[in-house]
Amino acid sequence: MAHFAELDSSNKVLRVVVGCNQDVAENGGDQSEQAAKHFETTVPLSSNGVKWIQTSYNNNFRGVFAGKGFIYIPEIDKFISDKPYESWTLDSNYVWQPPIAKPTDASKDAVWDEVNQYWLDYDENNNLIQI
Repeated sequence: MAHFAELDSSNKVLRVVVGCNQDVAENGGDQSEQAAKHFETTVPLSSNGVKWIQTSYNNNFRGVFAGKGFIYIPEIDKFISDKPYESWTLDSNYVWQPPIAKPTDASKDAVWDEVNQYWLDYDENNNLIQI
């Protein structure tokens, strides 16, 4: 199944809709402007929508699978997720980075505390503690 993200004038994703692989193949193929234009004839743009662009459910192209609120960056032909926290910034690879790197010994469940600007992780009693 093909998937298309509807973009507004700021390249923000408004919604993601499923399309037909055969329609894509018969109208320019994956990632083509022609396939996106054809998709518009099938699913009209919403009132704030300005264009459709294909996204990959398997992350095979355009970075990550687009979701509502994601941003499309035409210069690199990729989608990026919402900014996770106000203090985070995009690096040169368009990956969100915290102001303080996540400690190497942190678990995968460690979370960023935006208010206090530090990382939290679970101790042996399953309590969140500053790390």
